Amino acid sequence: MNLSEEIERIAKTIFSETGYVDTGKLVFYPEVRQICEQNGCRRYGTTWACPPAIGTLDECRARVEPYDRMLLLAKKYELEDSFDYEGMMEGMRDFRDAADEFDRRIRGLLPDFLLLANESCGRCTKCTYPDAPCRFPEQLHPSLEGYGFVVNELAREAGVRYNNGPATVTYFGGLFFHSRG
Repeated sequence: MNLSEEIERIAKTIFSETGYVDTGKLVFYPEVRQICEQNGCRRYGTTWACPPAIGTLDECRARVEPYDRMLLLAKKYELEDSFDYEGMMEGMRDFRDAADEFDRRIRGLLPDFLLLANESCGRCTKCTYPDAPCRFPEQLHPSLEGYGFVVNELAREAGVRYNNGPATVTYFGGLFFHSRG
């Protein structure tokens, strides 16, 4: 089993769906970053996992470009109904935990990788941003959207369902790595 197959095997034990994205087709949209800033995202400017703390779009691109593989990670959550906000938040927290578990399980296999997750961090009750360094930088998984990605485009490229039907929510993350270790 090669490295990519081993990583995908681990991912499939944690996430609902996975699929590869051609890193040569990645688009970093400044408009997505502008939505974070201008539309009042509650996490913008409050955490090390989101803009502006994660750097400019060019800095994000520079962190991603060295990697030759991207594995999109998705996990679907059932809700009581389409307005089940508590269920959505519970799913979001569970996805963060799943990303943490995935990180722990691949860390020994990959000497160098970048793991992005959903909706910022939430590890600490109050983030130290911008007054002090991150307490857990090795466990920080910045948001896909913060990097300027349109998640439904990534899902389409990876062959992963973006919309899993009524009364569901799906959260996404992405692993960037070197397929040859």
